Amino acid sequence: MKTLLSIKPSLSLDEATQKLLIAIGIKLAIFLFFLFLAFIVGKSIPRLLKLIVRRFTPQIVFRIYEKLVNSIEKKLGIVATLILVSVCLNIIQEYTGFYRFLKFFSDLSIAISIALFMSSFFRNFLRFYGMELIRKLGFEIDELILVFETIANGIIGFIVAVAFAQSQNVNLIGLIAGLGIGGIAVAFASQKTLEQILGTIVIYLDRPYIPGEYIRVHLSSQGLLFARVEAIGLRSTKLRTLAKSTLVIVPNSLMAEADIENVTRGKKVMVLLYLDFAKRLEKPEQALLEKVIKESTNTLFGIDPNSTKITLYPLEGNLNGVRARVSFFILGSNDNSIEFRKRLLELANESMSKKLSSHGIEFTMQEPTLYVESPVTI
Repeated sequence: MKTLLSIKPSLSLDEATQKLLIAIGIKLAIFLFFLFLAFIVGKSIPRLLKLIVRRFTPQIVFRIYEKLVNSIEKKLGIVATLILVSVCLNIIQEYTGFYRFLKFFSDLSIAISIALFMSSFFRNFLRFYGMELIRKLGFEIDELILVFETIANGIIGFIVAVAFAQSQNVNLIGLIAGLGIGGIAVAFASQKTLEQILGTIVIYLDRPYIPGEYIRVHLSSQGLLFARVEAIGLRSTKLRTLAKSTLVIVPNSLMAEADIENVTRGKKVMVLLYLDFAKRLEKPEQALLEKVIKESTNTLFGIDPNSTKITLYPLEGNLNGVRARVSFFILGSNDNSIEFRKRLLELANESMSKKLSSHGIEFTMQEPTLYVESPVTI
């Protein structure tokens, strides 16, 4: 009797264990089935999405989709698959320890795959649509795209990292703020790098120079430097010196703060005026002519004050006549400023004529006045 009673509980325990194992097996089979289904469906989502866009959207939307997504469909499929796998994990949610272990790696995989997909998507957008805009604005495409991609990747990485930390109930911003002395040390260590990156952004936005231009720059370590811009990198600017033809690499943080004179962009137009006099000019008259011309030109804004030159030579067809050739330079930063200075020059010509006429010196001015483009010397 005792033997029978002792056997009966053991049999019921085995039955409970068998039922538990059967339930676990069934749930595991369901989980594996849905996991397999997630891989199949996730892999098909890019093609399904492409079909939907083609059928139900305008042609222009489909062309944009092809340009931006076609080359990264595999990454889109991976993102979709990992999200479906994460959904499937809810089937085994009652097994807390195992579920949390798999959920952590699932969320981490989703975060990384989304970051890679968004980075590739932005790169495609920049290649197909950003390059045209950058070209219209006149920027250097290769260098600026590198800067935009780096900034965008940093922003995407930060957002994804914060989102992943929140999904794991970790306050990433609070954690960073609470690092204390270690965080301060890291901040100080990366200060120079951040300054250089910010300097690069300032240079690309302000555009004080571009590769191929000649500049004068005053650096604390080099003094006044005459150089040609070889390249603008993410961290530094490479300058080719004119005297020694050596390569000087200057951090962009220093270039952003330096005094820079862009010689290439300076415009200099040589003006030639021809004044014909019917009779020879005596020495006092020549001195008066030179004084009036220099006063009329040197006081004009935008005229190089040291460039005015006056040359006298015989007038053709009139043995007693004299022709005076007046040359000087108009300086300006763009075509509009040059045109403005030309209009001011016309007023100066009128003033010159009145002053000479008031002293009894008669002349005729040849038309038109000649304007000759001249390179700015370094």
